[in-house]
Amino acid sequence: MKLVLATSNRGKLAEMRPLLADLGHELIAQSELGVADAIEDGHSFVENALIKARHAARCTGLPALADDSGLIVDALGGAPGLISAHYAGVHGDAAGNIRKLLHELRDVPEARRGARFYSLIVMLRHADDPQPLIAEGLWEGRILDAPRGDGGHGYDPVFFDPVLGLGAGEMPPDLKNRVSHRGRALAALRDRLRVALT
Repeated sequence: MKLVLATSNRGKLAEMRPLLADLGHELIAQSELGVADAIEDGHSFVENALIKARHAARCTGLPALADDSGLIVDALGGAPGLISAHYAGVHGDAAGNIRKLLHELRDVPEARRGARFYSLIVMLRHADDPQPLIAEGLWEGRILDAPRGDGGHGYDPVFFDPVLGLGAGEMPPDLKNRVSHRGRALAALRDRLRVALT
């Protein structure tokens, strides 16, 4: 069975494919099927995830999986939050987003740079599914003063996991998949997905 991932973000697809590989379903990005991104005009992560999943399911006729995630920085009152992907003004401009974030935190000491990645994942069996499967995951850490590592995507180069003593951009993909917000949300959803997609 095919399962459409409501994204055109290659980094997100690369992260999620291995996490769902053993379910026996082919995960396809909506962009591979010619589906454009939905307009994310919700006021919460769950609203945006549902908007994206419904759009992908309606356009493809396939079950859809959507993730809405963001970086929440304590010293910035929760920003960039819902607008993490376009914090600097252009959707998907990771370098610009990081520059703006580091500029906003330029005078904030390390002890006050607490942050977390948040992921909310929704799965719809069809566009009008009244009972979506929903899971969430958190990854606690802090924001570095400068980028480190060349792995991952988005804000990974400036996100530090104090438990592991590594930046997200320094982690091998298998480690990051185990500890990340998205990995945790998918782990919470896996058994329910297995049942829902049979």
